[in-house]
Amino acid sequence: MSILDWPADERPREKLLDLGAEALTDAELLAIFLRTGVSGKSAVDLARELLATYGGLVGLLSASQQDFCSAKGLGQAKFVQLRAVLEMSRRYLREELVERDAITSPEATRRYLKMRLRGYPYEVFAGLFLDNRHRVIEYQELFRGTIDGASVHPREVVRAAMNCNAAAVIFAHNHPSGVAEPSQADIRITERLRQALDYVEVRVLDHIIVGEGDGTSFAERGLI
Repeated sequence: MSILDWPADERPREKLLDLGAEALTDAELLAIFLRTGVSGKSAVDLARELLATYGGLVGLLSASQQDFCSAKGLGQAKFVQLRAVLEMSRRYLREELVERDAITSPEATRRYLKMRLRGYPYEVFAGLFLDNRHRVIEYQELFRGTIDGASVHPREVVRAAMNCNAAAVIFAHNHPSGVAEPSQADIRITERLRQALDYVEVRVLDHIIVGEGDGTSFAERGLI
């Protein structure tokens, strides 16, 4: 049965218009993006199959071009569209953050960092550099590692902060495992960075670990 034969309130597009995008399932949202299905499958059926194959939206959205284009019903045009959608999302979240300040908008800060770091299959250590009014100057991915770690060098972090003329910084890194609990190594390197940056009068405001759910804030845990 085609989606056009479904009751109007069950069709993804009509459901979004009536109830809002938040009312749709992942498969229904993906079906709107796909627009059409393949022989014997509606767009929703195809979306469900793709989500099952890739283990959810994160797996699908972070798939390489080769893997993405090899899936039935997808291709280079869809890959390009999806990359554009993701980049627009990142830029929207950055503009949302820039319009405010990182301290009075912790949720906006966390959403932005999560969007930037969550899809990586390896650890990435990043810094969100701020001015003396805690407005965003620049986001930088500073170090990349293996699936379970990234080597972080305080000298390079200090250099990056000075180059940005930053007054403060919020660090963030992802845990590819999805477990956002800080390790002892995470706690130690954060303290080393705090001490190094203290010499050049740059404050470390927080260190956020990106994983499943909302992630973990060192500031909220009293670790900074």
